[in-house]
Amino acid sequence: MKMCSLFSEYPAMEEYKPLPVVIIGNGPSGICLSYLLSGYTPYIKEGSVQLNPILQKKLEKASGLSVLDQDLEYLSEGLEGRSHSPVSLLFDTLLRPDTDFGQNEESLLTWQYEPERAVPHLVLGKGLPGGAWHSIEGGMITLSRGEWMSLPDLPVKEWLRRKRRSLRNDRATAGDIAEYYQYYVKKKGLQDNFICGSVVTSVRKMNLDNNLTYENADSSVNNYFLLNLPEQKDSVQRDNRNLFQVDGFVNSENGSQKPFSIYAENVILATGTSDSPSWLGVKGEDLPFISHGISALENAVREQKVHKMSDPVLIIGAGLSAADAVLFAHHCNIPVIHAFRRKVNDHGLIFNQLPQMMYPEYHKVYQMMREQSIFDSGPYEGYVSLPEHHILSFKDDKKCVFEDKNGHQKIYNISMAVILIGSNPNLSFLPNNGIHLAIDNKYPVNAKRNPIDINSFTYECVQEKGLYAVGPLAGDYFVRFVQGGALAAAKSLLRKVNHKPP
Repeated sequence: MKMCSLFSEYPAMEEYKPLPVVIIGNGPSGICLSYLLSGYTPYIKEGSVQLNPILQKKLEKASGLSVLDQDLEYLSEGLEGRSHSPVSLLFDTLLRPDTDFGQNEESLLTWQYEPERAVPHLVLGKGLPGGAWHSIEGGMITLSRGEWMSLPDLPVKEWLRRKRRSLRNDRATAGDIAEYYQYYVKKKGLQDNFICGSVVTSVRKMNLDNNLTYENADSSVNNYFLLNLPEQKDSVQRDNRNLFQVDGFVNSENGSQKPFSIYAENVILATGTSDSPSWLGVKGEDLPFISHGISALENAVREQKVHKMSDPVLIIGAGLSAADAVLFAHHCNIPVIHAFRRKVNDHGLIFNQLPQMMYPEYHKVYQMMREQSIFDSGPYEGYVSLPEHHILSFKDDKKCVFEDKNGHQKIYNISMAVILIGSNPNLSFLPNNGIHLAIDNKYPVNAKRNPIDINSFTYECVQEKGLYAVGPLAGDYFVRFVQGGALAAAKSLLRKVNHKPP
């Protein structure tokens, strides 16, 4: 493989054996897992002191042993923090001791490159390394503190100093983070594992028969990754005689799509959850002036399709994405109608969970929502909030019909609508969109309400052996915690590939 590129040309690979691991998604989860599978191994620094005395004793008993070779369930037992994943809490504690208490202690980990541990793998991503971070407006400030966006053994602050930039109120811009992730892949020498511009269209289990042929395999596919079964008989005769077939295409430089098929022993789902924005499901939602992403608002402002003399932009939602849209529009002097279903004093609103000193801009939006609703006038010119309002329909003439909490209907003229009520993962490449993998398999996979059912200490899917889920798909929403899932998956995969007992 050459350096990761959107338009790479790939040589014929008829001699490739089945890959041990294919990772679908090249965001922070995929990058971190690639780092661990490339032979980079974490050890506890000699003489380091962990403030948790129980964990300190456990670490001392295994002095000199890699974290990947230790019992993660035993080490993480009893840890508490902002994640439901015990391994995520463990890895975060080792990387950033006492960070939740405002401390900036040095990491307890040291990293050694041990190439004999490396596991052959590929990371497939639609865009550049960093995943969805490249689709966020570059000036947006991250919700998490800048240091919490760091990947192992390369702090964000260190990288920013080299770029002669700094954090704002301890937070970074989305543009800086996207650039940092791309730099991380290159700096750590991971680029040979990444195929950018690749779109996965199908992942299915291929059961091997006694003659070592694939059931239902499509021999007509113009493969870029082929398995020569007769010559590689020993490589596929494993205790678990199953492989995954991963199909898709790579976008070429001339705009054409080059198909591929990869056969892998293990597949990691690391696609995140931002691919499919949630819809209201109301009449007219598919009209051309309705969008489900903040980028449409940015483009409309840039192209002067909306301006301070336009009818208001309707922003729907009471989360941070909606708040970002309000801030952007307000900064550009664009009139805004901000509609949401909850009460302004609802304790479940995300703003109540954010410290005001660290997130002043979000608390400013929350103040606007409370003080300048349709029921109260306030000092924020060009903005009005509609709490406890439901959208009934959109009309061709850019009118929007609302219903308030009392059942009364209202009609407003708008220039465009931006619906920001969350998003769902796009798992269309899995049978039945991967519903069978969810904790409640009667409903679609949802990062917050119905994540993929995994083993908490290996991140292997409960319903499908050999298939793993990391990051938001497994319920880990923040970059600082997705790394623990990568650690758990890497440990499990290393044991499999090296034929070690669980």
